Amino acid sequence: MTLFLDSFWRAVAYCLHPRVIALSFLPLVVMVVLSLGLGYFYWDATLEWVRGLLESSDLMKSVWAWLQGVGAGSLKTVVAPLIVIFALTPLIVLLSLLMVAIFMGPALSALVAERRFTHLERKRGGSLATSIAWSLGSTALALLALVISLPLWLVPPLILILPPLIWGWLTYRVMAFDALSEYASTEERREVFRRHRPWLLGIGVLTGYLGAAPSIVWASGALFAAAFVILVPLAIWIYTLVFAFASLWFAHYCLAALERLRAEPPPAPPYSPPAPPPLALADDTGNPPS
Repeated sequence: MTLFLDSFWRAVAYCLHPRVIALSFLPLVVMVVLSLGLGYFYWDATLEWVRGLLESSDLMKSVWAWLQGVGAGSLKTVVAPLIVIFALTPLIVLLSLLMVAIFMGPALSALVAERRFTHLERKRGGSLATSIAWSLGSTALALLALVISLPLWLVPPLILILPPLIWGWLTYRVMAFDALSEYASTEERREVFRRHRPWLLGIGVLTGYLGAAPSIVWASGALFAAAFVILVPLAIWIYTLVFAFASLWFAHYCLAALERLRAEPPPAPPYSPPAPPPLALADDTGNPPS
């Protein structure tokens, strides 16, 4: 618990570092250009497609009629944008996480190491190719878990548990690996994961819940269409800062855990009984040697 809280407060303080703030704009620029470009070409067509699906549903026709009857017919205009936004939110979260992992993760780990762990030997247990493969594999597993768990999201309590849990697992897998890839050997990384997996997963889940905050901004963008162009970059920047904070938290925790692991005395070799003395051999006369 001490290591968990200590790394948390250090990560909060590091978020105010000018280098961290400057680094957060690089993934922001990439994500904003990508989001606005796709929105410019596909937003209207996607809305029309969703509206067509809603209009063709007998159930939704009954809902529209009921809303019209109670004087809330204007809500019909915001349903399609909200559906599109909430459907795209998981994709935005995944892309933001990968952008932070690629553009900020190594730099943030290096910042933590040069300020706190200059004495740590770099064993480079994970190469860039290994890190990319690890991140993509973990992302694929998270997407599979999201697809499988979608029917369970209709149960009110589970929608508050399953998505942050999946985001938390993915964040833990990606961020913890990147934090240790430069400094830990493969065996050390596996040992840190084995010993601290519950705490690392807890960090991921907590940051997963923090990542739900920009959804409020997305919803506001649907309700206030005039400010949507401003709210989209704001929401993406919040995602970037949340994952930057997560990267710092994992870097502080993992490197401190690695430092403690290396400070432990080496395990004692297993006890082996001494070998018995060699048996004396008889001489040619059959008598034992004197």
